[in-house]
Amino acid sequence: MKGILAAFAVAVVFIGPAAADDKVDAAKLVGKWELTKSSDENAPKGAMVEFTKDNKVTITFNANGKEVKLDGTYKVDGDKLTVKLSFPGGKDNEDTDTVKSLTDDKLVLIDKEKKENEFTKKK
Repeated sequence: MKGILAAFAVAVVFIGPAAADDKVDAAKLVGKWELTKSSDENAPKGAMVEFTKDNKVTITFNANGKEVKLDGTYKVDGDKLTVKLSFPGGKDNEDTDTVKSLTDDKLVLIDKEKKENEFTKKK
């Protein structure tokens, strides 16, 4: 699961570091994103992340041949994306990534371990 959070902290990768005063257009996040590239070998390539207008997030991925779905919430503050996921058994986990870049079809996040995760928006 840590790989998923890393991929997500969430999961969120771009071209060049964002300045502290950079603001992310949170409206561009809304939609479904597929993890297409990661510098974290544990990240589940092909994982799907859906951001909704009401700040909810759903992550779906395959683990050992079984589909796993995690629900949670997200918030954007400047260039920081914070995702709070609910795990089975009532455990919650919160992680914050830096948005390196966000366009209409590409999202790049950098996690706290400086690993980069690139997502492509699904049409």
